[in-house]
Amino acid sequence: MKKLLPLVIIIIIPLLINSCGKKENKSSRVIGVSLLTRGHMFYKELEEGLQREAEKYNYELIITSGEFDPGKQIAQIEDFITRKVDAIILCPVDSRGIGLGIQKANDTGIPVFTADIASEEGKIVTHIASDNFQGGKLAGEYLAKLLNGKGNVAIINQPAITSVLDRVDGFKSAVMDYPEIKITADVNGMGVRDKSLQVTSDVLQANPDLNAIFGINDDSALGALDAVQQYGRNDISIIGYDATQPAVEAILSGGPLKADVIQYPDKIGEITIKTINDYLNGKKVPAKVPVEVGIVDINDLQK
Repeated sequence: MKKLLPLVIIIIIPLLINSCGKKENKSSRVIGVSLLTRGHMFYKELEEGLQREAEKYNYELIITSGEFDPGKQIAQIEDFITRKVDAIILCPVDSRGIGLGIQKANDTGIPVFTADIASEEGKIVTHIASDNFQGGKLAGEYLAKLLNGKGNVAIINQPAITSVLDRVDGFKSAVMDYPEIKITADVNGMGVRDKSLQVTSDVLQANPDLNAIFGINDDSALGALDAVQQYGRNDISIIGYDATQPAVEAILSGGPLKADVIQYPDKIGEITIKTINDYLNGKKVPAKVPVEVGIVDINDLQK
């Protein structure tokens, strides 16, 4: 028996070392994520960026989606709190209404970061998003050139979202430089295609002399495109925002959708995880991180 003891020790010790090593390889941190929706290509790409960067730090992501329901998103935050996550990432469904959920996370000491859409209430460590004011400005300047500085314009809006408010502010700031461009309608398409089709149809009936439309995202622009085509108003120029594949295809077809502001959602996701990693490791992080945008039309897309 005494002779077997050294052999048993030799076998057990490597197993114990191996077991310890496996524990060390487990994710040391968990991050709760609540997206606006998983139905938009933008958020699918943002999620991919989050996942890709999280793998580098061996972080576990719990990814959920509010799907335009503030109550659902607050319940997701409460679940993250119960799970004692190390950080929370939000793309708020409602920039003001989400404040209650953020405050609950604040009270437990869990740091909250926002991506793409800002919150108007609660304590946020860092907001990471496209430079939406600049994007709206690019859209306004492009449209003004298309109209030769003169015409009637409608905005298909979504005013409950801060990033959209920034886009619209940027757009209006650009067209203000052209006194003969009039914004004759500003309606809420709720950021979805079917609602945008409906409100654009109403705008077309009320404004027979409409010349152009700015859609605050591609679902808004594509809904507007559906309405314009149904009414045979292919003379109306449309500018979208996001440069998703369906919008790119519509631009390449040479129809009323003329250009799109392009964002880089995967980059927003990557930067968000990097910022959280810095914060959790004691580094100072900025309150806001703007991510570059651009604009593309048929000439850019055909290159």
